[in-house]
Amino acid sequence: MARVITYSTEYAQDLIDSFSIKEKSPHIAISVDMLDTGIDVPEVVNLVFFKIVRSKTKFWQMIGRGTRLCKDLYFSGEDKKFFYIFDYCKNLEYFSTNPETVDGSSGDSLDTRLFKTRVEILQKLNENKENNTKEEQEIQKETSKNLQELISNMTTKNVLVRAKRRYVEKYRDPSKWKEHSILNYEEISNELSMLPSQKIDTDEDAKHFDNTILKLQLCILKKDNKGFTKLQGTVKAIASALELQESIPSIRSQMPLIQEIITDEWWKDVTVGMLEHVRKKLRQLVKLIEKTKKNIVYTNFAETIGDDSEVDLQITKTGFLDFEKFKSKAREYLKSHENKLAINKLRNNKPITKLDLEELEKILLSLADNDTGLIQKAKENSSGLGLFVRSLIGLDRTAAIEALGELIKDSTANANQIKFLDLIVEELTKDGAMEDSRLYQAPFTDVVPTGPETIFDENKIDKLFNKIKEIRNKAVA
Repeated sequence: MARVITYSTEYAQDLIDSFSIKEKSPHIAISVDMLDTGIDVPEVVNLVFFKIVRSKTKFWQMIGRGTRLCKDLYFSGEDKKFFYIFDYCKNLEYFSTNPETVDGSSGDSLDTRLFKTRVEILQKLNENKENNTKEEQEIQKETSKNLQELISNMTTKNVLVRAKRRYVEKYRDPSKWKEHSILNYEEISNELSMLPSQKIDTDEDAKHFDNTILKLQLCILKKDNKGFTKLQGTVKAIASALELQESIPSIRSQMPLIQEIITDEWWKDVTVGMLEHVRKKLRQLVKLIEKTKKNIVYTNFAETIGDDSEVDLQITKTGFLDFEKFKSKAREYLKSHENKLAINKLRNNKPITKLDLEELEKILLSLADNDTGLIQKAKENSSGLGLFVRSLIGLDRTAAIEALGELIKDSTANANQIKFLDLIVEELTKDGAMEDSRLYQAPFTDVVPTGPETIFDENKIDKLFNKIKEIRNKAVA
């Protein structure tokens, strides 16, 4: 009846296909990020939200899973008229009170956020270099060294790094960091912050703590009292959680400092240097906090569900449901007319022409009731109509396998390589195309945390990225 579906689930796509068929099990699907888009199951009448969502686009995509019309759902003449949303994370309240919320940059990885914050701290310290304390001067040197080392460990064997090669080569030289007046901080942050480095810190708890402390330091430098107060509470909560673990020798050795941090007195004249001292002394201890206490440290997520309540969701202002209905209508039509030349080409990874795109636009315009705004939105969201259609119908699995060709057929491939390539096939089958950068995100990093360069040689890496680009380009005229 119920199945958990993840990227690591064997035959995940088959389970999704079975869920899409009314008569087949499973009838309940539990997943994260795999059933938000591209799933058309008109019979869905219950959605359960058990994760915090702050992306407006993602939120309405999730809502869209329940908006599919369904005739004769219960019996002849009794059509689907509504669906239920069970929301345990107050997402409905959030989007009801923030109807104009836009998607932000919260998608940055933790490493990227740390990099950007360090660059900003460095810039602020440099702007005030005449008045910096000895502690701040030392922090400036250490921050420069940290950033330079991260950049110097960005290997051009990685395709993402290769694309930014001139920036990497420009800033990997230690001498560049000695004279801060010549540093282009905006360039460093924008061009280098998202690139993978071989200098890896695997302690996620420590990095979260680093990020909080660095943000606090930045608040002091910017004189941002409001932001400071919010982050201060997080650090005090961490210290309080550590205080309860006094039986651990490494925590006990830092107990005087931990107990000081909890007091309001310690924070009255806190400096950037004092916070740096706290960061260095406690970052390795955070992982020792009891698992049951970590929700106190890092989130405001309540452990109890509380009373249920109905939420009036303001959907009329967003336009998302109109677009989702259009996508649903288009998906249904496209899948039932795969014999049409342009659709067949996209499904089977054949290059399309401008005439094909014109035919597709006519079809989609009729499905959109001549609403050119919906067509324009489809183009913008997917970088063209070809890729939009491909995202709805996916790529034929056989075509995806054939496109990767010799990489899949390689008899010398090991287990990790095979698993990695299988994930690419699954992604292409589901979404029709992908960006190179996806290979450095989950679920691919679940197989190879440091990227495909770890398991493939340079020649195969080039072939892999060329094939991914080629598949995408065939949907663009």
